[in-house]
Amino acid sequence: MTMGSGGSSIVVPRNFRLLEELERGEKGIGDGTVSYGIDDGDDIYMRSWTGTIIGPHNSVHENRIYQLKLFCDKDYPDKPPSVRFHSRINITCVNHETGVVEPKKFGILAKWQRGYTMEDILVQLKKEMAAPPNRKLVQPPEG
Repeated sequence: MTMGSGGSSIVVPRNFRLLEELERGEKGIGDGTVSYGIDDGDDIYMRSWTGTIIGPHNSVHENRIYQLKLFCDKDYPDKPPSVRFHSRINITCVNHETGVVEPKKFGILAKWQRGYTMEDILVQLKKEMAAPPNRKLVQPPEG
């Protein structure tokens, strides 16, 4: 996140940015079908996060709850976090064996910009679930 006018910009430090994201995640997002928070409140580097997506309506994902792990390395937000589904899911941008969201197959990670957030990633993943190639794919059993 940069701020300023007249050609000057201020780069918000990593931890301030993550604190803003934490506050937003704790307040809840939009319709409540996407949420996220930090795994360990004692981790001063705020690296490990958990995200939750409730599957979109009118898809095979409806009424399913998906858990994800997001890992923000020291280069975040200049570089995207790594994202892995803890819940089993079958969509085109996720490795079926590891649950890792493959950056080359998922636009927001492939074309990452500093202004993007973990919320943006989760919202885009939910949209990806509802996209025509994924909306009707057979899913692994829950549990």
